[in-house]
Amino acid sequence: QVQLVESGGGLVQPGGSLRLSCAASGFTLDYYAIGWFRQAPGKEREGVSCISSSDGSTYYADSVKGRFTISRDNAKNTVYLQMNSLKPEDTAVYYCAATHRGLGLVIYEYDYWGQGTQVTVSS
Repeated sequence: QVQLVESGGGLVQPGGSLRLSCAASGFTLDYYAIGWFRQAPGKEREGVSCISSSDGSTYYADSVKGRFTISRDNAKNTVYLQMNSLKPEDTAVYYCAATHRGLGLVIYEYDYWGQGTQVTVSS
């Protein structure tokens, strides 16, 4: 059974850090680009970052550039999103997703999705 499971979310104060994990089962992440998306209450889902399957190229949305870092450990079949200098506007449910297409954050191009993990940034 193909599955993506996110973990690492929680409550953090502004300026704090969290590391999200996206673990795959039932398939190998090596051949997939992986994206992180988020959806805040009342807002549309938006792309945050993605990493390619081939050369490890990465892409970040302007809103998180310089604060978030995406990485992958193919040996562990896991992708990470390190989030630093968190802001209240980063509060959302974060989803990871896999696509066999190239690097990008077009939602409908992603084939597999996790169930999401809540990130809340508040004092």
